[in-house]
Amino acid sequence: ARELKFKPICVVVVDAGGHVIAAKREDGASFMRYETAFAKAYGSLAVGVPMRQLRDAARNPEGPWGAWGPNFANSIVSISQGRALPVPGGVIIKNHEETEMIGAVGVSGDLSNNDEIAALAGTMVLGLPTDPSAPSKNSFDTP
Repeated sequence: ARELKFKPICVVVVDAGGHVIAAKREDGASFMRYETAFAKAYGSLAVGVPMRQLRDAARNPEGPWGAWGPNFANSIVSISQGRALPVPGGVIIKNHEETEMIGAVGVSGDLSNNDEIAALAGTMVLGLPTDPSAPSKNSFDTP
């Protein structure tokens, strides 16, 4: 995030059970960034897809999730009592064989697309497989 000159961020990592195992908020990141980053990580893990996919489903009833996409996305937010946030910045961490989800990382602080880029960059540095494995081709679109 610093190399790309993003705004100050907060990073939250959850284990496979959705429990926080690491969290760090940079100086200057606003006070709700922890909750937002947690919701991105928790939601990704709970649904089993990166939050970008859930956001896209909520935006497009004609998309691959079909007409139930928007209702599903809204239901996840409701069922989780607000602990899921369907915007880019939440990615799934997989085991090295890429056969199971072992956790998720959520980032908040900049535009959601930049948050996703930061989340992926952090996991790549550690050599952890993720879903998505790279920023979306539209990672630079509007959040």
